Amino acid sequence: MGSNFAGKPIKCKAAVCRKAGEPLIIEEIEVAPPSSWEVRIKILCTSLCQSDLSFWKLSTGPSSAFPRILGHEAAGVVESVGENVEEVKTGDIVVPVFKRNCGECRDCKSQKGNGCSKFSVEYRCGMPKDGSSRFKDKNGENLNHTLWVSSFTEYTVVDVTHVVKMTPDFPIDKASLLSCGVSTGLGAAWKVAQVEQGSTVAIFGLGAVGLAVAEGARLRGASKIIGVDLNPEKFEIGKKFGLTDFINPTTCGEKSTSQVIKEMTDNGADYCFECIGLTSLMQDAFTSSRKDTGKTILLGIEMHGTPLSISPLELVLAGKTITGSMFGGVKAKVDIPIFANQYLNNELNLDRFITHEVNFEDINKAFDLLEARKSLRCIIWMDK
Repeated sequence: MGSNFAGKPIKCKAAVCRKAGEPLIIEEIEVAPPSSWEVRIKILCTSLCQSDLSFWKLSTGPSSAFPRILGHEAAGVVESVGENVEEVKTGDIVVPVFKRNCGECRDCKSQKGNGCSKFSVEYRCGMPKDGSSRFKDKNGENLNHTLWVSSFTEYTVVDVTHVVKMTPDFPIDKASLLSCGVSTGLGAAWKVAQVEQGSTVAIFGLGAVGLAVAEGARLRGASKIIGVDLNPEKFEIGKKFGLTDFINPTTCGEKSTSQVIKEMTDNGADYCFECIGLTSLMQDAFTSSRKDTGKTILLGIEMHGTPLSISPLELVLAGKTITGSMFGGVKAKVDIPIFANQYLNNELNLDRFITHEVNFEDINKAFDLLEARKSLRCIIWMDK
């Protein structure tokens, strides 16, 4: 695949968010050519994550910047590359990821965590190296980026540290799933918790991330996987991903959720995962974990600034641990290809995460579906 626009700006369609909470508008924009260490990607499909919904509604704070191009789960093909880019070339199938992985810094080389210290300053609404934008609207005004990806556009530019090369035979829509939510849940079970054969797991919140945790725990051989959610329909859905038990907190009577979990797991689950981002659920998850060996993993991002209060005595006397996890501890360039191979080997269930599909022009329907909690992942096709 050759590109007639290499080194030149490209005009294309993008779904622009002008104000917090307002419907996205399909507009013509201009996408700059990639600079050194950057890759311009033709997006083939993208999907809507709960984080996009949060940024869409965010009207204050340093991460609130409008107008902007949302989106950070996607798959596409490399249109052109800037200087010094060697790991991908024009025509390669790739997924852009929000969590960078340069593979060269101290953090990337460490076996602990998935941090990357390639850039010392964390620019939130532009390119990672300097905060600048690669997008302009028809009036020449800059458009803000989102999570260093901005996939709700026909073309985007990302730093090469945010790009993962896929095999050409991997299904494009399934590749999009691996660029954020599903990998987060899988990684949390595999890499952060390291769920063991025969262990017990409790998952608070059964959206795509929570169900991906269940799928990861199933693959790791957990004997009991308990889902906690207010929607009773999630049990039947969750069974497809390995869920063995279900708790609706509103039907527990006088018992708390943690009491019910302790009764089901011989005094506490080995691993508890909070996948919503509510401080109250984080507390419930910690309380539900087993004394001395229980581990609580926080995956949901608390967007309201509410602090989590846990007594030091609970940590010291109970011997339990609690840890946060961004992107499920996944090192994108290393772990996403592993997940892809598991899918191709019929080990990993990805197909059932896709509940809806829409054309790019109907992208606002994807927001409606997610807000109504009717979808896990809605694939948004750019040209189908």
